[in-house]
Amino acid sequence: MAVTTDDFYIRYYVGHMGKFGHEFLEYELSPEGKLRYANNSNYKNDSMIRKEVHVSSSLMKEFKRIILESEILKEDDANWPMPDRVGRQELEIVIGSEHISFTTAKIGSLLDVNESKDPEGLKVFYYLIQDLKCLVFSLISLHFKIKPI
Repeated sequence: MAVTTDDFYIRYYVGHMGKFGHEFLEYELSPEGKLRYANNSNYKNDSMIRKEVHVSSSLMKEFKRIILESEILKEDDANWPMPDRVGRQELEIVIGSEHISFTTAKIGSLLDVNESKDPEGLKVFYYLIQDLKCLVFSLISLHFKIKPI
């Protein structure tokens, strides 16, 4: 699938309203390669963390490869758990003419996935989210290292 960077976008959000207010983690990768990251936890009066970096076209291709190989574009969230008081997850992806948007409850473990009405589809979502979060966390921590290695 030939895809240019002009038709590629990712946004992921996971969060909830709790006794510490609105706590969430969100990242967004725009077509220009701007990766925005936000993490809001009011636990022990923590402040919101916001980071922004620009990634290379090679990294944009890697994000696309991960998404395309996951086959998430074939999935449907109709039978996934609805968001509840525990929280919600949202994933929005644009690749070429494809635009998908998923919303589901927070997933605590693979047990939650296996007990859902669509364990195979939710497993694709679960592992894709894990892969994307690992890549985003690596990029953010690498870019904002306080002490060089």
